Amino acid sequence: MIKEAIILAGGLGTRLRSVLPDLPKCMAPVAGKPFLHYIIQYLNRQGIAKFTFSLGYKYELIEKYLLNNYLSLNYQLSIEEEPLGTGGAVKLACKKATEKNVFILNGDTFFSVDINTIGTNHIAQHADCTLALKPMENFDRYGAVVLNNNNRITSFKEKQFYQEGLINGGIYLLNIQSFLQLPFPEKFSFEKDYLEQYCTTKNIFGVIQNSYFIDIGIPEDYEKVQQDVKEHLEK
Repeated sequence: MIKEAIILAGGLGTRLRSVLPDLPKCMAPVAGKPFLHYIIQYLNRQGIAKFTFSLGYKYELIEKYLLNNYLSLNYQLSIEEEPLGTGGAVKLACKKATEKNVFILNGDTFFSVDINTIGTNHIAQHADCTLALKPMENFDRYGAVVLNNNNRITSFKEKQFYQEGLINGGIYLLNIQSFLQLPFPEKFSFEKDYLEQYCTTKNIFGVIQNSYFIDIGIPEDYEKVQQDVKEHLEK
């Protein structure tokens, strides 16, 4: 069972500025609590016992929140001194990991996946990385992910309108050693420079999870999550 997770919480939240004060996205209030609260709570219930918070923009606000509210939580901070891109942030945080395989999650996305199912598939397939994929219809905000018959990811399609498809749900189970051995620069994109570049040469798989998903990166979905909180985030 996988017990460790890295939460990427260094984003600027520029698209939310019209409805949100100048805060990191994960600190956006949802029913009176930061969005990050619901992610931690959900992962705790799924058996995640150790957390690394990858921080950057206004990290002091998150650091203070954790100190004041999570004294008993086993966590550590990984702080970017300058923006490193999603890949650089993951690489920096992975150097603090203690487990062989660690979940990576976005701090502005809630996806109610089954952690154990993803872990079981990841181990069975000797995967370098396993993605949680969400089936979606009539979308253009996300690119689409293509699987073969063995659930290996063969390609990532660009953002455009799709009648149906699988999207990257922003939850990854990563083999730390395999990832850190790759020749990445200090600053890079996890999605473009790792997933898209290595999906044909590394063991990168997808697990389809048709469960609740929301990305609060735009005002419309930030408003929607306020209505969804009791039914989906607090279950």
